[in-house]
Amino acid sequence: MGTDEKMEFEGKWDQMKGRVKEAWGDLTDDDLDLTGGKWDQLVGTIKEKTGQAGDAIETKLKELTGSRSM
Repeated sequence: MGTDEKMEFEGKWDQMKGRVKEAWGDLTDDDLDLTGGKWDQLVGTIKEKTGQAGDAIETKLKELTGSRSM
């Protein structure tokens, strides 16, 4: 994902938080707050909590944002 797309995602973090939590129910509000909406930190946190591969997480996040270019 490019820098512009990451910045767009991070800018919409408040909107995306609920979608992310629905997709990964293992995440707590504290987990999400600690990422600060930063793409790389979020992927790392989800990976740590779920054991999913980073690529799979990024694909799902892209689906949640509705972006094909991310």
